[in-house]
Amino acid sequence: MIDLKSVGSRISRRRRERGLTQRQLAALMGVSPQAVSKWERGLAFPDPVFFDELAAELGFTLEELLVGKKS
Repeated sequence: MIDLKSVGSRISRRRRERGLTQRQLAALMGVSPQAVSKWERGLAFPDPVFFDELAAELGFTLEELLVGKKS
């Protein structure tokens, strides 16, 4: 099962590791900074159409982004 809080924590941690602000990640993804904030706080889930792009921007595989591990 995919946990929103865990996904949000991974997004937040990797965004900071890559030296990006929420505003910068939002611009790369074509969403609002508020959307990124909600993702990171586990209040909302990124639209599935963004999964591949978000994972690539953050240097994750899709599996790492969603469940936190590689198979």
